[in-house]
Amino acid sequence: MQWLNFNKKMLYIPTGFAHGFCVLSEVVDFTYKVSAEYAPDLDRGIAWNDPKIAISWPVESPLLSDKDLRLPALAEADLD
Repeated sequence: MQWLNFNKKMLYIPTGFAHGFCVLSEVVDFTYKVSAEYAPDLDRGIAWNDPKIAISWPVESPLLSDKDLRLPALAEADLD
């Protein structure tokens, strides 16, 4: 595997904070370090393009997982 622009930097996101990322290159390796084993019944999310949040993403038609395509707007999200 060839590493492109590997900068060895990390970003800490506290438990419970919403987060997302947008890849602008053709290739990316993205690794999560997590605080606990994945529990699907606790998984939550919000729609990437919620107009109330109004994030100015640098893409118009991103490739999204089926799960991300079904996420609700923040107003309808389960926040517990």
